[in-house]
Amino acid sequence: MDSVNSVDDEATPGERPATPPHDPDLLELRTPAQFKALGHPVRHRIVNLLRQRPATLGELAAALQAAKGTIGYHVRVLREAGIVRLAGTRHVRGGTEQTLALVSRGFRLHEEAVADPEFLVRAALGEMLPPRPGQAEQTLLNHLWLTQEEAHALIARLRDLLPPPGRTPPPGGEPYGLLLSLYPADIPTLPPCPSGESAAKNSTS
Repeated sequence: MDSVNSVDDEATPGERPATPPHDPDLLELRTPAQFKALGHPVRHRIVNLLRQRPATLGELAAALQAAKGTIGYHVRVLREAGIVRLAGTRHVRGGTEQTLALVSRGFRLHEEAVADPEFLVRAALGEMLPPRPGQAEQTLLNHLWLTQEEAHALIARLRDLLPPPGRTPPPGGEPYGLLLSLYPADIPTLPPCPSGESAAKNSTS
């Protein structure tokens, strides 16, 4: 394994190495610093790598085909935002090798988050690839007219469809993105047809 430069070995102020996350399940995203950290495409890819397992700075740099100094800078931003933690260190060839991990197995948007759904849409578009011939892919846009009770019930059903975050990639498995969104839509609505006109249209159809 590659050792890390001393500039990358410094602990982020206020962070204790190898301390387990305070919330073992989901980290609520709500601060501008968190959304700014996750909004950069390189940092988004680092988080996607660490969703799979903890990794060293050298492993992250090799997977992203980028310079270790560049990845070290982006990791520091993620650590200062409270998204990535230092999971452990060990001495290697006269240097110190860091193992980095996410602070939680997944994330969720806080109800008072400063970001809006566009943040997730931009993230999905940034990692979306054109499907290869024969590769599974499906993108649909549909519109529903729902009561508030029906909308909340549908959201609960959609959440039940999601696999648990932090799942280890199975052998031979390929990465897919799944973006679920139920949002109030800006769609004009026609008033109901008068009963007589409706009957006339049905008789001529």
